[in-house]
Parts: sequence; structure tokens; C-alpha cells
Amino acid sequence: MEKTQAKQANASKRNLLMFVLPSLLGIFLFMTPVSYQGDLTIMIAVLAKSLQGILADKLPIIVTLIICLSAVLSLWVTLLKPMAILKHAFLNTLFNVSPVWLISRLLGAVFVLLVYAQVGPEILYSGDTGGLVLNDLLPVLFAVFIFAGLLLPLLLDFGLLEFIGTLLTGIMRPIFRLPGRSAVDCMASWLGDGSVGILLTSKQYEGQHYTQREAAVIGTTFSAVSITFSLVVLAQVKLEHLFLPFYFAVCVAGIVAAIIVPRLPPLCWKKDTFINGESRNAQDEATPAGYSRLSHGYHLALARANKVESLGQVVRTGVYNALDMLLGVLPVVMAFGTLALVIAETTPVFSWLGVPFVPLLEWLHIPEAAAASQTIVVGFADMFIPAILASSIESDMTRFVIAALSVTQLIYMSEVGALLLGSKIPVNVVELFVIFILRTLVTLPVIALVAHWVF
Repeated sequence: MEKTQAKQANASKRNLLMFVLPSLLGIFLFMTPVSYQGDLTIMIAVLAKSLQGILADKLPIIVTLIICLSAVLSLWVTLLKPMAILKHAFLNTLFNVSPVWLISRLLGAVFVLLVYAQVGPEILYSGDTGGLVLNDLLPVLFAVFIFAGLLLPLLLDFGLLEFIGTLLTGIMRPIFRLPGRSAVDCMASWLGDGSVGILLTSKQYEGQHYTQREAAVIGTTFSAVSITFSLVVLAQVKLEHLFLPFYFAVCVAGIVAAIIVPRLPPLCWKKDTFINGESRNAQDEATPAGYSRLSHGYHLALARANKVESLGQVVRTGVYNALDMLLGVLPVVMAFGTLALVIAETTPVFSWLGVPFVPLLEWLHIPEAAAASQTIVVGFADMFIPAILASSIESDMTRFVIAALSVTQLIYMSEVGALLLGSKIPVNVVELFVIFILRTLVTLPVIALVAHWVF
């Protein structure tokens, strides 16, 4: 009896340490704001920037080789079905893809080779289109994916999500119709980087912790740009001195959109079933009799920590995460990001789509409404383009509105949109555009209200 009690005590102590130590490290790396080179960011971003500094000019060729490797292996596995790959669950999932994803990876490989070699139409490898994606965006994503992928198990596998999720279910479920554990995604995205949030959400969806609707809502609602990049946008429109009211407008508009947009199609039409087709049990989030929220969350966290068998298992999961994003998502970002930017640069499509917003802008008493309308829909291609176009507008109020709107629109194909399409989160490009328009319609009046208060 004494030996049994001693074993149970040791197991309980081991589980407590397995829950507390990795979770605290995960919170520090993913969710704790730190000052770095004068900017407010998170440690994962600091590590990513350090890697970028070390590799520097080598990153474009590294990314080019990764995208080409992904395309070649996907073509080989999808067409020839080699048994050595098919028998390995992870490799089979990574390279044995549907025709749509195979074409996307092949297109990404063609684009990246043309852009790197600077051959073909100049508009393809220009610094405003494919050159921007290859030289500016993909190196950042490469570094973020490596560290976020390797270290993500600190948040996922040691009980932190179970603990926080139980505590915050009473807030997240009634307000946002999301499980409490999604609060971790939201905080990681808001404080750090939207790409980290999408990676976290995708892994939670694959692990059957989020339903299709929940994953789609979180991925399109909370994958916000960081505070640092918001400041970059504001600097582009020469309104840095208004950062506090600007970020207040972004936060309020973002919260309003997070409450309203998921209750509208297409997000409300998403199935509330997991990736395997099963439905969520209503009792999963209920607090059992005899437990408080705190004690129940603590119990679930220790139970999750108990499932960690070895350090090797955790490392293997981290490596799989990183490879999945590098080989699966980078080609899609190259393909869709380049296409979107080429369309934005060479056609008046986005300007035409902005015309219907002129009456709304005039109704909201936004000066230079016609010029402002041309910046609204182009944000679907890249969220920085509206700020560039707005810099020539004279009205401070209009530049303020455009800058804040470009951040709260959230869905832009040069990064967030392409990341969502490349992940397992169940959304398509048409749905992303509809969500982009809905977010625009919901957040624009909120931002205009703050702008009239400021100016």
C-alpha cells in the first residue's frame, strides 16, 4: 500500500512539473511581450529575426529549394504512390495531396524559380509582386515556421490549453461562440504574429480540439497583425503620433468584428463537427460535480501532461510541425501571394470593386471618399498596399481610417489568406473574400466613429 501511494505521489509530482515548467516556457516564448530593438514583440519573433540575420542573403535560395523540393516530391508521391512514403503516415499526409494542392505547389515552384532567376515577364519578379513575396515575406515565414513549429508543443502538449481553456470557457463561449482554449490562439496572434496563430489553430483543428466552424472562425478572426507591424502601417501614412487612438480603434473594431462576422455566412454555415466528422459533446466543456473551474482545469492539465511519454516524442512532434509548414505552406503562399499582387498591380479590378464603397464613405463623412475607396478592396491582395496608396491623400482623418481599416480587414492573400489556404483549416478563396468584405463593412463604421472623435 505504501509503495503504491509513493508511486502515485511521484507520478503526481512528475505531472505537475511536466505541466508547469514547459507551459511557463511556452507562455514566455509565445505570449509575453518583450522589447527588442525598440519594438514590442514576442520571443519567437526575436528568435526568428536572429535566424534571418544569420542567414541573411542565403534565405531566398533556401526558400526556393524548399518550394521546389515540395513540388517535386508531391508530384512523385501523388502520381507514382511509392509504398515507402505511403506507409509513413506523416510523409503520406504531407506529399500525397489532392489535385488542387498539387497544382498550387507546382505553380509556387514555377513562380519561385522565375522570380529567383529574374526571367520571364518583369511584372512577375518585380519588387512589388513576386520579388516582394520571395525576398521580403517568405524569409520571415521560413524563420517563424522553424521556431514556432519546433516550440509549439510547449503550448499544445503539456496541459496549458486544457487549463486556460477551462477557466475561460465562460467568456469565450457566450461572447465569441468558441472554446476557452482559443484564448491562447488569440493572445499569441494579437501579441505576436498572425502566422503563429494560424499554425496553432491548424494543429488544434487536426488534433480534434476545434470543429470546422471554430477553426475557420479563429483563423479568419483572430490572426491579427502584430502591434509592431501596426506601427509600421501608421508610419507609412505619417500618423505615428496617433498610435494610441489608432490601436484603440483597431482593437474595438476587431472585437466588434469577432462578435458579428462569425454569426454571418459563410462562417455560420460551417459544420460544428471535427475533422473526423464527429460532433462536439456538450459535456466536454461542462464542469463536473465537485469541481470548481480552477480545480477541473488543473485536473485536465495534469492528465494531459501525463500523456507525454518522452522528450523524443515532443521533439518529433515539433519537427513534424515545422516540416509541415515549410513544405506545405510556403509553396501556397508563393503561388497565391504572387497571383494576388500581380492582379493588384496590372489590373483595375480592385479599384472597380472599391467604387460601391464611395456612398458609404460619404455617408460616414470621410473626406476624399473617391480616393479612399480605391484603397479598400486592394487590401485583399496585401494589407500594406492601402497604406502606400493612402500616403498621397491629404486628409489626416482619411489616412487614419484607411490605415486602421487595412489592419482590421485581416484577410490578405500575400500572407494570412495564403497561409489559411495552405493549412488544414476548412476555408476556400471565395469564402475568404466574402469574409474580407464583411469585416470591411463591420469595422469601417467603428473606425470612422473613432476617427471623428480624434479629429
